[in-house]
Amino acid sequence: MRVSPQDVTLVVLLADPDTPTEVAQRMARTLPGRLADKSGQGRRFDVEVVSEPFTAGTEDLPTLMGRLMDRGRAENWDIVVALTDLPLHWHGHKLVVDLSHEHGLALLSLPTLGGLRLQTRARRAVEEAVLGLARQRVSGGEGPPQSQPPLGRFVSRLAPVHPGAVGAEETADLRYVLRGPRGYLRVLVGMVRANQPWRLVPGLSKALAAALATGAVATVNSTVWGLAEALSVPRLVIAMVGSVALMIGWLIVDAQLWHRSAEVSREARQRMRLYNASTVLTVGIGVIVCYAGLMVINLVWALFILNDQVFASMTQTPLDSMDYWTLSWFVASVATVGGALGSGLESDEAIRAAAYSKREQERRHMLQGGDGTDQLET
Repeated sequence: MRVSPQDVTLVVLLADPDTPTEVAQRMARTLPGRLADKSGQGRRFDVEVVSEPFTAGTEDLPTLMGRLMDRGRAENWDIVVALTDLPLHWHGHKLVVDLSHEHGLALLSLPTLGGLRLQTRARRAVEEAVLGLARQRVSGGEGPPQSQPPLGRFVSRLAPVHPGAVGAEETADLRYVLRGPRGYLRVLVGMVRANQPWRLVPGLSKALAAALATGAVATVNSTVWGLAEALSVPRLVIAMVGSVALMIGWLIVDAQLWHRSAEVSREARQRMRLYNASTVLTVGIGVIVCYAGLMVINLVWALFILNDQVFASMTQTPLDSMDYWTLSWFVASVATVGGALGSGLESDEAIRAAAYSKREQERRHMLQGGDGTDQLET
């Protein structure tokens, strides 16, 4: 246990593993100086990062705030700011931050900050939370400050942030939430960002191997040359969209990524739609990145292997630069279908690990093996 001197405020960033811990560690390097400059009271701040899954087993806000209060008291921390990459909900709205000025606590849900400039937005939100909590502790007041900080300062001027009601028995005394379609979109993008969809590419090694093999064979097939020559741009687009959609659908169904809820409440349906939308976008971005990579590799292979005279004798047309692009585009679609079939060789755990963040995997595992109210489609 560490106790800070009287003239130093000990701020602990309690972060869930994976992305929240990375965000906390980056901001901890500059946060003490920025807090001291902005406080304007000659006060110094010590910032420490503690990485632990404080959201394990629950997403209930009062329960989480109770955990933070107990943790802070046990360690004698002055201010605790908890960071999680789980989307937390409150009465149909998405939680941005819960604050308890009496106990020096803040709970921040990173997906509500969106997918762009996450580090900067998280640092701003933490700074505003810490400064507000520190001012309240120095003044010795109870409850939230009478003059609340501007809502937009927690994320950005255009963010759809609104105050949320707080029950009299709750640990929190001030709450900000996201509302409306823009709030839904912001959380959705933040969830996809937390899942890091680019990890899907190395996570589908067997599927990519099948796709590359399919593309290599198709590139030297004269029948494929003729089809690529005959297809118009609209049909090539349809082939691309169809192959990508097939790959996305196959991965979701085969790895049982689709979320279902036995609850009939409006809030449960909203959560289900949000989780499934983030799944589709996460897998979709990963598949599109794979498709683009396949197209580039096929183009390089075609430039190396194709012979002008052989191509002209088979297709009755001379080989030009556009033929290389058309053939690579069409072969990428064919190879993606081959990759979809090859993805069946991947284990479900490997695909889930590639598609979701660690905390999202734990949350889904908990729902699957929990009380039966929520389950994944099998």
